[in-house]
Amino acid sequence: MSEVDVSPVPMPAKRRGAQLLMLALAVAIVMGAYANVGLALDGQVPSGMLTYGLSLGGLMLAAYLVLAKFAPWADPLILPLVTLVNGLGLVMIYRLSESDSNTGKLASPNSQLLWTLVGIVLFSLTLIFLRDHRALQRLTYTAGAVGVFLLVSPLIPFIGREINGARIWVGVPGVSAAQIQPAEFAKLALVVFFAGYLVAKRDVLALAGRRLLFIDLPRARDLGPVLIIWGVSLGVLVMQKDLGSSLLLFGTFIAMLYIATQRSSWVIIGILLFVGGAILAGMVFDHVQQRFEVFLNPSDPELFTRTGGSAQLMQGLFALGSGGILGTGLGQGHPELIPLAFSDFIFSATGEELGLTGLMALLMVYALIVERGLRTALAARDPFSKLLGGGLSFILAWQVFIIVGGVTNLIPLTGLVTPFMSQGGSALLANWILIALLVRMSDSARRPPPQAIQNEGMTQVFQR
Repeated sequence: MSEVDVSPVPMPAKRRGAQLLMLALAVAIVMGAYANVGLALDGQVPSGMLTYGLSLGGLMLAAYLVLAKFAPWADPLILPLVTLVNGLGLVMIYRLSESDSNTGKLASPNSQLLWTLVGIVLFSLTLIFLRDHRALQRLTYTAGAVGVFLLVSPLIPFIGREINGARIWVGVPGVSAAQIQPAEFAKLALVVFFAGYLVAKRDVLALAGRRLLFIDLPRARDLGPVLIIWGVSLGVLVMQKDLGSSLLLFGTFIAMLYIATQRSSWVIIGILLFVGGAILAGMVFDHVQQRFEVFLNPSDPELFTRTGGSAQLMQGLFALGSGGILGTGLGQGHPELIPLAFSDFIFSATGEELGLTGLMALLMVYALIVERGLRTALAARDPFSKLLGGGLSFILAWQVFIIVGGVTNLIPLTGLVTPFMSQGGSALLANWILIALLVRMSDSARRPPPQAIQNEGMTQVFQR
C-alpha cells in the first residue's frame, strides 16, 4: 500500500481578511454613532471617543485572534454582527448616561464596557477549552441538574434577592454590587440538557397515539417530559414572579421537541398548556393578574398612576410614536423619560432616536445572527449538534421576540432584556457564551475533511 500523508485544510486567507474587514466596519459604525451622540448633545465629539473606540476595537480584535486560532472555519459573519449590536448598546447607554434624569444616573457605559471585556474573556475561554462541543452530550443530566439549580437558586434564603418585584437575583449578603441573575446561565445548561435528552428519546416521542381532527396526538405516557417542564415553568412564574424566564424556558423546550420529532401536535399541546397555566396563575396570583391588566388596558389612567402599573409601557409607546419612521436622531430625543430605559426598555429608547427604519435594521441584524446559527444546525453532521444549534439559535430569537413584543404591547411585559444591548452583566456574559458555542459548532460543521496527499499514483482519503 502506498504511503499517504493526511493534513488539515488551512482556512483561506481571503476569508480571514473579509472577516477582519467586517469587524472593523462594525466598530467604525459604532464609533460614528458615538460621535453623532456627542455632536447632538454638546456640539462636539465626545472627549472619551478615542478611548472607547480603541477599547472596543481591541476587545474585538482579541476575540478575532482567538477565533482565527481555535475556530478558523467558523461562520465569518457571527462575530461582526454581534459586535455591531453590542456596540450600539454601548452607544445608547452612553447617550442615556448624559441625561440629568434618574435614568441617566443609573446608566453606566464604563460598567457595560467592563462587562463586555468579561464577556469576550468567557467567549475566548469557551473556544480554547471546548475543542469539541459534542463532549457536552456526555454531560446531559449534569447540565440538567445544574440548570434547575440555577433556576431555583434565587429562592434560597440569604442569597436570593428580590428587585423590582421579581425574585430572580442571587448575591453575597452585605455586598450589593455582587449580584447575578442565574436564570441567564440556566438557559444554556438547560438547552444542553434538552438536546441530549431529546436525542436519546426522540424516537419514542415521535410515536403517534390517537388522532384528533387533523392532529396526531402523542401517547399519554410520553406527555411526562412536557408536563414536568410545564410545571417547572409555572413554578418559576409563581414563585419568582418571572414571566420572562418561564416563557423562555417552556417555549425553548417545545421548539426543540418539534425539531427532534417534527410533530406539530407537540407545539399545539405546549401552547395550550402554557396559555392555560398563565390564565390559571392570573386568576390566583395578584402579580400575574396585574401584568395582564396592564397588557389589556395600558392607557387606563388608574393603571398609569399605580405603582408598577402601565406608566413605563406607555412612556415606551410614546417614545416609539415620537420616533416615527426615521427617528429624532441620536442624542435628539427624550429616552430619559422612560423608566429603566437602559435595561428593560432600551429597544424603545433606540426606536425613538433611530425610528422604525433603525429598528427594522436592528431586527435584521438579530435575524442574520439567528439565521447563521440555524444554518450551522442544518450543516451539523450529528443529531446532538443539530438540536443544540437549533436550540441556541431559537433561544436568541425567542428572547428578542419576547422583549420586542412586550415593549410594543403585543404580549404582556416579561422583564427580559434585549440581548447584547441592555445594561447588565448576567445576560451579556451568558449571551457571549452562547455565541461561542455557535461559533464552535459552526467551525466543526464548515471544516472540510483532511486532504490526502497522493503518492505513487494512488490516493486514500481518511475522514475524521
